[in-house]
Amino acid sequence: MAVTRRKASTQAPATPAPAASSSRADPQAQAKGDVLQVYDAFWAEQVKAYGQADIKGTDLKKYATKEALGRAMGDVLVMNEAGTATKGAPTHDAQVTSLALTGTTPKASVRDCLDISDWRTVKKKTGAVQPFPSNQPLRYVTTAKAERWGKQWMITELTPDGKRTC
Repeated sequence: MAVTRRKASTQAPATPAPAASSSRADPQAQAKGDVLQVYDAFWAEQVKAYGQADIKGTDLKKYATKEALGRAMGDVLVMNEAGTATKGAPTHDAQVTSLALTGTTPKASVRDCLDISDWRTVKKKTGAVQPFPSNQPLRYVTTAKAERWGKQWMITELTPDGKRTC
């Protein structure tokens, strides 16, 4: 069963709650849905952080850790130094491509087609839109890794690949 998501919202969804257990519930499908729900929440919080060029007031740390959180924090720092922020939001079409529920730490991989055409960088003081670099694809593959820590899935790694368009 392929679970996909379409638009990344700028509003964070409610805290993902574990789905009700049932003897008929498919643990793989449930876990894939939970991973994608956290992935959506991560993107909503990242859009919020980039929009204000600050992670304060966001729940980014609730959904991301390790390299994914460090990357977002680094991007915000660069934006702050450049006096930029973002307007709008990307859209995406994500699906869980691998899932391992056994072992000490359950893990998942997500493949996403990220569309940044409506997510623009602007100068904070003037609101002037900064053009995309001429070689910047507007739709490209992004991969993510997630791990379940206790009952919560966390995005641990996010890797955009501008050479792989979608």
